[in-house]
Amino acid sequence: MFTVCALYHFTRFDDPAALRAPLLEVCRDQAVTGTLLLAHEGINGTVAGPQAGVDALLDHIRMLPGCADIEWKLSTAQDRPFARMKVRVKKEIVTMGQPDVDPKASVGHYVDPADWNALIQSPDVAVIDTRNDYEVAIGTFDGALDPKTETFREFPAWWEANKDRFHNKRIAMFCTGGIRCEKSTNYLMSQGVEDVYHLKGGILKYLEEVPQKDSTWQGECFVFDGRVSVGHGLVEGPHILCHACRHPILPTDQERPEYEHGVSCHLCIDQTSDEDKARFRERQKQIALAAARGERHLHADAIDDT
Repeated sequence: MFTVCALYHFTRFDDPAALRAPLLEVCRDQAVTGTLLLAHEGINGTVAGPQAGVDALLDHIRMLPGCADIEWKLSTAQDRPFARMKVRVKKEIVTMGQPDVDPKASVGHYVDPADWNALIQSPDVAVIDTRNDYEVAIGTFDGALDPKTETFREFPAWWEANKDRFHNKRIAMFCTGGIRCEKSTNYLMSQGVEDVYHLKGGILKYLEEVPQKDSTWQGECFVFDGRVSVGHGLVEGPHILCHACRHPILPTDQERPEYEHGVSCHLCIDQTSDEDKARFRERQKQIALAAARGERHLHADAIDDT
């Protein structure tokens, strides 16, 4: 059994690159794998390993500048959900492409999971799912609006095109773990929206704390690790990943004629060229050859977790 830890924290790192090697060393020493992102605005990531290893990593992170009160969410996985450890330095720890957005300055009103249902069921509240379209496709809250964005960068343009729909409405937003809403609520406040709320701890905290019988969540929650999805109680969901398009599919989708392992599924069969598919087939061939040698190919089980 592996402990999975999702974490983020907005703080000022003057030299995030200097933090990379010590973090990587701790993770390697503690058999922790996954991805951590560093930027001047803070740290974000999901990792997995033995409980003692995750605890040691959290102890290290709490010693970083401004990170003493970092929050994290724990869950479990039967199999190791990440094949390797990556610590990357980026411009943003969650990419919105809005340089003036600053969650450290102000964010919307946090709403505890226990109070979320009452808020989103209020007639004067518009509920917006800030995640990517393929995430929304497998689960969301009752009545939530899907902006149908492919990346978080598209959210500001979507808001600009749709803001008139929300005149005289309070806005409630949610995402997987809460980090997107730190930025999206700050952004809406900068656009003059006064009553902005977001789910504290994100969907993961809601699924952990709210009993299924009381839940307004429908479906599964996509996660950026080998589990692919989780449900109520953070129990591992049924989804698998199409390694061609990185979208979640169900095991029964493997029986569809469009499915070819690592090459295509019904969601992407028409989205890639014959040349792409030939490249994917070669990749699968190399993965199979590596497995036959008792090795793990670099791209085996790779997840686009950036």
